[in-house]
Formats: sequence, C-alpha cells, structure tokens
Amino acid sequence: MRIERDSAHILSGVRHGHTIGSPIAMTLANRDWKNWEEILPVEPGDPSKHKAVASPRPGHADLAGALKYDFPDARYILERASARESAARVACGAVAKMLLRALGVAVASHVTRVGSAELSRPATFAEIAALAQREDVLLACVDPESEARMKAEVDLALRSGDTIGGIFEVVVHGLPPGIGTHVNWDERLDGLLAQAVMSLQAVKAVELGRGVTAAHSPGSQVHDTIGYAPASELPADAFTRFTREQNNAGGLEGGISNGEDLVIRGYLKPISTLRRPLGSVSFETREATKASYERSDVCVVPAAGVAAEAMVALTVARCVLEKFGGDSLKELRRNYAGYCDQIRSY
Repeated sequence: MRIERDSAHILSGVRHGHTIGSPIAMTLANRDWKNWEEILPVEPGDPSKHKAVASPRPGHADLAGALKYDFPDARYILERASARESAARVACGAVAKMLLRALGVAVASHVTRVGSAELSRPATFAEIAALAQREDVLLACVDPESEARMKAEVDLALRSGDTIGGIFEVVVHGLPPGIGTHVNWDERLDGLLAQAVMSLQAVKAVELGRGVTAAHSPGSQVHDTIGYAPASELPADAFTRFTREQNNAGGLEGGISNGEDLVIRGYLKPISTLRRPLGSVSFETREATKASYERSDVCVVPAAGVAAEAMVALTVARCVLEKFGGDSLKELRRNYAGYCDQIRSY
C-alpha cells in the first residue's frame, strides 16, 4: 500500500558497494509496528487491548491456520500468513537480479490481465523492462489503452467494496540453453519455477509459455519448429545458430532452458479481505456472522508480479550458481563465458 514505504538496510556481506562472499543480511523495519506495540506486546500486557480476528475470512489462511495451531482467533495466523513477508523476498531477489545482470541476464514483469480487461497485444521485453524505470507505475501494463481498461475494472471493484485478481507475467531475457535438467524430477527448471511462483500468496495457478492454450491445441500448433541460420543472420548475443520461429514453450523444454526468453505467468485470485465482508462464523459462539475486516488493497496484481520477479530471479540464480560454480564473480563469469563459447560452436 502507499502508506508502506519501508526500505531495506544491508547489515553484512557488502562493503564499499561490493559483495564480499559472506552472507548478506538485511532488515526491513515495519513502521506500522509502533501502532501495535500495546496491542501485541511480547509481555502478557493488557488482554483488553488485544484485537482478535474473531471470524475467519473466506479465502485466507485464517480458519485452517487457527485449527492447525490451536489458536482461539486468527490474529497470529493473519500476521504470519500476510503477503507483507514478500517484501523480504523482493529484497533478496534484488541481489539475485544483480548477480544475473552481471552475466547479461535480465528479469522483469508486467501485468497482462486485471479482471476481464486483458492486454490487447504482445509485449516486447524492452517494453516490459522499461516499466521498472518509471517513477510512477499504475498497473504495470505496457499498453496505455489496455491499462485504462484494467483501471476501470479496479475502480468498479473499489466502488462495490470488492477485490479483483488477474494475471502477471515474468520474463527472463538472455538466459542460455542448458540451465536446469531432465535427469532428476526435483531439479527440473520448470518445476522449480512453478513452485517458486506458486508459493506467493494468492497465486492459484502458474503457466509456463503457452501452457494453458497448449492443452487444447493440436501439437502442430504448439511445438516450436527448429531452424538453423548462418551466423551473419543472427543477432550478436545469440547463443547458438539453432533458431525458433515462436516461443510457445516459454523458453523451457524437458525441464531445461532452451535459449529463448523464459515466460512464466501467475494467476492471482482476488485478495481475501473485502470491504464488504463475506459470510463467516464466529470463533467464540460458532454462530453465523460476517468475516473480520483488516485494511487491504483492491488489486495487488502489479505488486505480485514484482514479488514473482524476485522468486524467479532467486530460482534461476541458484541454478546458474549450481551449474557454473566459482568462489568469486570473476570465476563465475569465466566459467559462464567458457560454456557460452562451447554452445556457440554448434
């Protein structure tokens, strides 16, 4: 939310503007905590000041968590399950993106759908990357007309006391073929990316490439045909002379990157806290009531895209380090460059 302008402060692992190989520790101070010190003290405190979440909110972790941990209300579940924790992921993901950037790999996100309003055309990576350079981002859509339709959907939900979901897309640009593996099921890059993005709050489905439409299309329209071009016809940053006319696979085949852009989409449900609460049951009386209300946004799809950037960057960076190793950036770059030279010889 706009009231949350917290920033990360680095405590260790960085000196004179450079990482030094030791663990990087960061803090993000929650400025809103001062308003809750008496309500949620460490000591016993005054029980009358406790603000119980007395009726669980449908769609949230409230009820399942309270039952699991034997709490009489959902206050502690709400705080622990909150998407606020994704701020820490974004801070760590920023470091992972810097590491990848040193190898010429970039990660960016944009919004392709809010409610029934959808991006009306394909987006280039240059357009997606440019969003991150803007001072003020509305709904992180590359097309102004499509973004205006998305905003109308959000405004309608706001006026009616509702919430609204949508789809974000994360693109990894400049990744060579060969990251990930088909050898072990738990090391497949597609599986790792799906789990990483699915771990974000409110994400209910993850799509790689054109996975959704591929499920109801014939194979002849799904699989990316392979060609081979003279070096003179290829861009300077091409990894191999093998080419693909399309990228329906989203840069992944057999759990391995294939040199095309990685394209990962997250399908975000509407957030669970509604200004016009849904029906629920009181924890204390077991009688029907309305769900508890905590302050909330109406649409968080753009923010979820940024959090997904972080998760994708962390996942890809881990796989890159596993493949190329090295105890310094110089060594990592040397190993990476040697591999790229190898595959360019094909």
